[in-house]
Amino acid sequence: MRKDPIELKWLFLGSLITNTGISFIWPLTTIYMHEYLHEPLTTAGIVLLINSVFTVIGNYIGGWLFDHWRPYETILLGITIAAASAGVLIFWHGWPIYAVLLIILGLGNGIVVTCVNSIATMIKSHQPSYVFNVLYFTSNLGLVFGSLIVGFILPLGISYIFATAFGLFIIFWVVALLTFRQLNQAKQAIRRARVDTDRAEQTREKWPIYLLLLTLFVAWIGYEQWQSNISAYMLHLGMSVRSYSFLWTVNAVLIVTLQPLLTHFDGYLSQHLRGRLYTGFAFVCSAFLILIYANHYAWFVIAMAVLTVGEVIAFPAVSTFVNERAALQEKGKYQGLVTMAASAGRAVGPLVGALIIESISYPLLFVFCALLILVAVLIFAASGRKQKPTPTPRRLGQ
Repeated sequence: MRKDPIELKWLFLGSLITNTGISFIWPLTTIYMHEYLHEPLTTAGIVLLINSVFTVIGNYIGGWLFDHWRPYETILLGITIAAASAGVLIFWHGWPIYAVLLIILGLGNGIVVTCVNSIATMIKSHQPSYVFNVLYFTSNLGLVFGSLIVGFILPLGISYIFATAFGLFIIFWVVALLTFRQLNQAKQAIRRARVDTDRAEQTREKWPIYLLLLTLFVAWIGYEQWQSNISAYMLHLGMSVRSYSFLWTVNAVLIVTLQPLLTHFDGYLSQHLRGRLYTGFAFVCSAFLILIYANHYAWFVIAMAVLTVGEVIAFPAVSTFVNERAALQEKGKYQGLVTMAASAGRAVGPLVGALIIESISYPLLFVFCALLILVAVLIFAASGRKQKPTPTPRRLGQ
C-alpha cells in the first residue's frame, strides 16, 4: 500500500479553514451590497451569479492543473488568489471593486475546493468514502463556525470580516506550504503506474458518472430554493425571518450529528454505494413533496430534516462513486466535474425558482423540483441495470 502524500489531519484542517473563511464573506454579499453600498437586489443577484460562474471556471482549472501540472503548486495558487482577494477587500470594498474582488475570490475558491477533493483520491490509508464523508463534515462545520462568528465580528466593521477571512486563508496557505510538499512526487508515482492500469481504465464506461453528475446538478437546483425562494414563501405565509433562520440551525445540528454516524458505517455503505445514492436523493426529493402541503411551521422543520438526511447520505457519496470510476490520470478532472455540477446548480437554482414562482406558483415549484430529481435518479438507476450483464472487476458499489 502506497504511503499517503499528506497526513489526513492536514487535509481536513484545510477544508475546515477554507470553508470557514468563505462563510465569512459570501453570505453577506446581498446584505452588504444592498444596505451598505445601496445597490439594487438585482445587481447583487447578478454579482452572485457571476461569482458562481467563476467558481465553476475555478473548479475546471483546478482539476486540469491538478492532472496536467503540479498538484502542490496548484492548491497554493488557489489559496493565494483567495487570500489576495480577501486582503485587498480589507482596504477597498466599495463599488464596483467589491464585486470584482468577490468574483476573483470565487475563482480561487473553485481551484482550492477541487484540489482538496482531488487530494482525497490519493489517500490510501483509508477508504475514499471515509475521506469524502469527513471532508463533507468539515466543510459544513466550517460553514457553521463562520456563520456563528460573523455575527460577532460584523458590528466591529466590515473590514474586520475581510481581515478575519484573510487571516484564515494565510493559515491554510502556510499549512499547505509545509505539509502538502509530497503531492507532486505522489502524482508522478501515479503517472508511472499508468502503463499497468490504462488499458483497464480506458474500457471502463464513463457515462454513469455523467448521469450522476446530472442528478447532482438538479439536486442542487432544488437545494438552492431553500437558501433563496423558500424564505420569501415562509414570509408570505406569515412566518418570521427568525423562524426561517432556525431551519438552518436544524440543518447544521443534523449534519454534525449524522455525518460521524455514517462514517462509522462506512464499510457497509461503501459496499452498497448505489443504494446509498438512491436513498439519499429519494430523501431530497421527498422534502419537496412535503413542502407542497406545508402551511404550518412544523412541516417546514420536518421537510428541512428530511432534506438534510438526504444530503448527508447522497452528496459525499457522489465523490466516492466518481472516484471509483475515474482513471488514475483523470482524478482531478472528474473531482473538478463534481464541484462544477454543484456550483452550476447553485448558480442557476435561484433564477430557475424565481421564474417558476413568477410564472406559476410556489407549490408548482416544489412539484417541479421533486419531479426533476426523481427523473434524474431514475435515469441514473437505469445505467446501473444496463451495466450488470457485463461488470468489470474493478467496479465497486453496485
